[in-house]
Amino acid sequence: MNKFEHRHSAHCESGVMSAMLRHNGLDLSEAMVFGLSNAMTFAYLPFLKLGGMPLIAYRSMPKSIIKNLQKNLKLKMKLETFSDAKKGQKRLDELLSQGKIVGAQTSVYWLEYFPEEMRFHFNAHNLIVYAKESDEYLISDPVFENPVRCSEKSLTKARFVKGVMAPKGLLYYPEYIPTEVDLKPVIVKNVKKTAKMMLKTPVPIAGLKGIKYLAKSIAKLKAKDKRYAKLFLAHIVRMQEEIGTGGAGFRYIYASFLQEASELFDGDEVLLEASKMLLEVGDKWRDFALVVAKALKSKRDIEYAQIAAMLEDISDAEAEVYKKMLEFRGE
Repeated sequence: MNKFEHRHSAHCESGVMSAMLRHNGLDLSEAMVFGLSNAMTFAYLPFLKLGGMPLIAYRSMPKSIIKNLQKNLKLKMKLETFSDAKKGQKRLDELLSQGKIVGAQTSVYWLEYFPEEMRFHFNAHNLIVYAKESDEYLISDPVFENPVRCSEKSLTKARFVKGVMAPKGLLYYPEYIPTEVDLKPVIVKNVKKTAKMMLKTPVPIAGLKGIKYLAKSIAKLKAKDKRYAKLFLAHIVRMQEEIGTGGAGFRYIYASFLQEASELFDGDEVLLEASKMLLEVGDKWRDFALVVAKALKSKRDIEYAQIAAMLEDISDAEAEVYKKMLEFRGE
């Protein structure tokens, strides 16, 4: 059996890639993986629906962590999708028989080891399959404390579910991973890239403009149907706190990246300060979710303007973080 070390992570795709790199000789923390892949962002996509509600993203699109690490760290990853579930299961078994650990994109809803109250239709959950015993796969799921087991039937269903962000049986594994990488130039490039993208994106649905756009949409809920308005607010909280780590969680991960990066640059004060500022922003996101959740449970009329103002404040606070990051010289 593959000697694989499971570690609990904050986020699935960054956790999987950190574990995969470590297993193959390149030991990078989850936070470093997240930061080096330009994963932190914000997008409000009213034209793309998830459960009938607009998609709200706090990180880059699924698979982007894998693909950006390839580019930024000169890795070679093999990504395979399948039109047929039987072929997809056969290929997974072949790779495991070769001694590989294999990343897979799945739907949370169909993974039998998830407690029922945690299951929902989210099709971009990543995990590692590292062995098979009889008709059960041994799985390292980053959001669980310990390794888990999953039947062939359950995992295959989770890999080939239809809908938004359908996995299409996606499997991925490394073909080449360098054992040493000079991280400093990659950090300098990507800190500035993330900051510029959040501050200066030209489209109104992304970056800080996207946060402001969502705030304006919340303010307009007062004139909408009350049932829809409540569903919309509940959806925002769910997207933030339950699906794919969420707004605050990603800010905390990136703050850890900035702190770790500052240590590589002999305690760089700009990165350290940006890290502290971003932790405070993460707290603001958490407070925002809490206020919305309480408003939904209250019998009083919801103060949409107040909730929108909190989001405007978060956008302004994040702007200061990215401005600080642009001061980083990497010397």
